[in-house]
Amino acid sequence: MTTNRRFRRVVRIGPVQVATYYDGRGREKHTVACTAPRCGFATDYDSRAAAELAARTHRCAVR
Repeated sequence: MTTNRRFRRVVRIGPVQVATYYDGRGREKHTVACTAPRCGFATDYDSRAAAELAARTHRCAVR
């Protein structure tokens, strides 16, 4: 079953978006997703700093 997430503090770093949300257990999580076509990079982190670091260092393999 999918969860309806309310993203907040959404920022864009190049083609990557970083957002904060609360998971199903009430914990704050941070997600990173690349918006480039055919990239498919998306992951969750526990800290905002780790998520922003991943966004800054991400390089799309498909160009």
